[in-house]
Amino acid sequence: MSCVQSCTSVPHSDEEMSVPDYMQCAEDHQTVLVVVQPVGIVPEDQFFRIYKRIASVSQVSVRDSQRQLYIRYRHHYLPENNEWGDFQTHRKVVGLIAVTTCASAKEWPQTSERFHGQKEVFGSTLYDSRLLVFGLQGEIAEQQRTDVAFYPAFDQCPDVEKRVEDFVESIFIVLESKRLDRATDKSGDKIHLLCVPFEKKDFVGLDTDSRHYKKRCQGRMRKHVGDLCLQAGMLQDALVHYHMAVELLRGVNDFLWLGAALEGLCSASVIFHYPGGTAGKTGARKPKQSQPADAGKRHRPGALSANGISADTSTEIGRAKNCLSPEDIIEKYKDAISYYGKYKNAGVIELEACVKAVRVLAIQKRAMEASEFLQNAVYINLGQLSEEEKIQRYSILSELYDLIGFQRKSAFFKRVAAMQCVAPTIPEPGWRACYKLLLETLPGYSLSLDPKDFSKGTHRGWAAVQMRLLHELVYASRRMGNPALSVRHLSFLLQTMLDFVSDQEKKEVTQSLENYTSKCPGGMEVITLPDGLKLPPVPFTKLPIVRSVKLLDLPASLRPHKVKGLLGQNMSTASPFIYSPIIMHNRGEERCKKIDFQWVQGDVCEVQLMVYNPMPFELRVENMGLLTSGVEFESLPAALSLPAESGLYPVTLVGVPRTSGNITVNGYHTSVFGVNSDCLLEGLTNVKTGGCLVEVVPSLPRLQLTTSLPRSVNVLAPLSKEELSSRVSLQLFNGETQQLTITLENIGTEDIQSLELTSKMVNTKDKMYGEFLSWDLAEAGSQLPLKPGQSVAVAVGVRVKLDFSGQESLLQELNDDGISVTGLPISSPLRHVLKPRAEKSGGTEGGKTEYSHIKSLEAVLNFKYSGGPGKVEGYYRELSLGVHVDVEPSVFFTRVSTLPATSTRQCHLLLDVFNSTEHEVTVSAKNNQDLVLHASECQRMAIQVDRIDFESLPQREPDPQRYASAKQLEEERLRAQGCQINSKLGLCWTIISFHRPGPGPAGAARVRSGREGAASPAGI
Repeated sequence: MSCVQSCTSVPHSDEEMSVPDYMQCAEDHQTVLVVVQPVGIVPEDQFFRIYKRIASVSQVSVRDSQRQLYIRYRHHYLPENNEWGDFQTHRKVVGLIAVTTCASAKEWPQTSERFHGQKEVFGSTLYDSRLLVFGLQGEIAEQQRTDVAFYPAFDQCPDVEKRVEDFVESIFIVLESKRLDRATDKSGDKIHLLCVPFEKKDFVGLDTDSRHYKKRCQGRMRKHVGDLCLQAGMLQDALVHYHMAVELLRGVNDFLWLGAALEGLCSASVIFHYPGGTAGKTGARKPKQSQPADAGKRHRPGALSANGISADTSTEIGRAKNCLSPEDIIEKYKDAISYYGKYKNAGVIELEACVKAVRVLAIQKRAMEASEFLQNAVYINLGQLSEEEKIQRYSILSELYDLIGFQRKSAFFKRVAAMQCVAPTIPEPGWRACYKLLLETLPGYSLSLDPKDFSKGTHRGWAAVQMRLLHELVYASRRMGNPALSVRHLSFLLQTMLDFVSDQEKKEVTQSLENYTSKCPGGMEVITLPDGLKLPPVPFTKLPIVRSVKLLDLPASLRPHKVKGLLGQNMSTASPFIYSPIIMHNRGEERCKKIDFQWVQGDVCEVQLMVYNPMPFELRVENMGLLTSGVEFESLPAALSLPAESGLYPVTLVGVPRTSGNITVNGYHTSVFGVNSDCLLEGLTNVKTGGCLVEVVPSLPRLQLTTSLPRSVNVLAPLSKEELSSRVSLQLFNGETQQLTITLENIGTEDIQSLELTSKMVNTKDKMYGEFLSWDLAEAGSQLPLKPGQSVAVAVGVRVKLDFSGQESLLQELNDDGISVTGLPISSPLRHVLKPRAEKSGGTEGGKTEYSHIKSLEAVLNFKYSGGPGKVEGYYRELSLGVHVDVEPSVFFTRVSTLPATSTRQCHLLLDVFNSTEHEVTVSAKNNQDLVLHASECQRMAIQVDRIDFESLPQREPDPQRYASAKQLEEERLRAQGCQINSKLGLCWTIISFHRPGPGPAGAARVRSGREGAASPAGI
């Protein structure tokens, strides 16, 4: 700031040009200056409409000549600047166009008088003037005058441009006559001394007859004639005169005018080298049109053409002869500026020369040298400037630095201009202008107001400077009375600069943000500024930071399954070919995006996010939910609180799809610090996801399963917990049957229209007799369709019949106790009590010795059901119940033999019965007395039965195709025969000591308190 403030310390005098024209460029030296001003009361919008049309006539081809006249228009010009017209003629006002309104003839005299008064302001330099009168009609308006044009209205003036062209031609005639007068002046020693305003008092009393004085007069006049030649379109003549002036003025050390001559030489050379101009696109000039064919007819220097106007003789002499090279142009500019620097009253001239040189260097792409000129311009003292002039100066310096590619330097001066708009000395600070200028500094500091630009690659620019600038934008927005802008900029700072903000600053920024959002909540709408600039929304993708997004499958009991026969119905059948590479390619692309599971309409679906909190304090996230597209989706928002710097933390977001089709999870929405954010996954480069597109099938019913037995925590070995809806465990003695009641309730919104039940054995290593699980769905099927809220009961019979005879450890214990298991006599013909087995295995753990011979049976009951729109599309659901049964051995027949009876049709069946339980067992048979066995006791039982001739019994021949070998076929025959024996004997056992409330065992002859089971000797 010191280098800027130093420019404003000294007040300017009346003799110096106080207001520089920062838009000047080298080619402006060949223009004539025309001022366009309103006279009287003219509507501002109407005046500038006319001004724009007048200014469009910036280049006029002179009739009967190849020369071009260039015009520079101004609607405001200080008279003191006009006093420097002799020093550089392009600063002289040579034309005046006044615009006025006149409603009646009575007002005309006053209007005319005002016009003449306006001309007197620039009267000493004016070549010609025009008055454009709007609104006056009648006799006065019908008068033909060259200096006045009458129009009925502002929108009824079709020939304004034509009148301006005529006006410019009249200026050219005066200009050409003055050029000829000065160029052919033969007065010799009587040449008038041209002066700048502050020199007049210095030449009082000088010897006008001295050789030094005369050379000064000649040098200055040569320079002046060079200016006139350049304005008149005679570029080569101008170069010649400038060279002569440089030599003359250098000889008399007239440094101020020497600088002007050098600058004129530079301007003429720039015009030759760069016909398109150096002012950029806005001030670009039309290149000079090609010369006509008769341009070969040349005239001698100074000669007049047929119309009295001499042609440009530059092509005869050769323009390049006296023209500076591009490198020399810059050197001469440096010399000129150094000469100007010797005069404190020539600060404006020096500054404008620096600006012109910078524009030339920008064309030459010599940025470093241009920066030296600009650095010099910063220190040029222009006296006491107003605040508006300071703002203009800093803004132009910024634009020039931008022109040469010094973006950060440009931004620095633009920011200085912004701060100047709200300087303490200004009674009414311009916060809007300050805000607008601050926005213009953003590119220079590698800042963009689009957060997407900060999500790619490494951070660009100086973060500390960027944060300072963002804070200034926030403050300016607040002073403008626009809290929404403050919230947007503060959100942007927090989102993009989070990695560079200290812990203390994070707390301060978030507190400020919460204060702003309490008055004006932040959202995702685009903010449009008055000048049309759009501020994109700033979603808080870092509060919290999301590392992964995973769509979760439905629980196993709710997953939809497709009927196998319908799997191919939805596939494309447009092609008649079996294989189409195009279709397969498209399907492959879809498969890459689509997840292989499905959601169901109307059911709650889950998406798991892994997030963490980067803030040094607890982060409260409100209203966090999913953003989806494709189907109607009801997001169920959640609120969470993440501890400081939490590390990865799982968050599950849920929602309900209300229609079927394909749904895409596009992202999530949050509300943090009062700012609502929509965070899209496509903008999160570091997020891992396994796919975000999933199919939603039509709605299906839901079943809830309960059983008459308590739930079990045991997990069936081959199955996981997720695959089973429920699990039950039973403990039965071998041969026992128990009923399991399953209640199915429709807890969904659709009717259950179909219900199927199947079972599957999980472990089948033990040989089983009969059906393990049995049921009848006829009654349940009769209650379909099952309405929502209704339930149905299904009775399942659980029957265990295993062969324990092959268990070697148990048989070994029986042999050790003196019991024959091979048909040999037992040691006690009537009664034998075994030694307690607990004594032999007392070293085992936890009392399990009593059940060391337990076998387990496991099966899964699978309910397949469907209904509603999902059934129409071929979908169904499955509900699985795991059944685990621990089977204990009950009664063994250790020996079987027969004795003849008194009748030849009967025989006695002798059974050695062993009670392997720890309870008292009663064994009964048809037409026979019950046998009571104590725990671990073996007794012989005699049963009188009819003889059985297996060959004479009717039996179903087994299908040989169902059995792989003859051995299996034989086993099946033996099993069938065993079943016939069992039906004849009717053997069963009962444990009286067990008392279980409820119905007796299935198949019991009478209801009794105890446990019953079937006993079969067929296993021996």
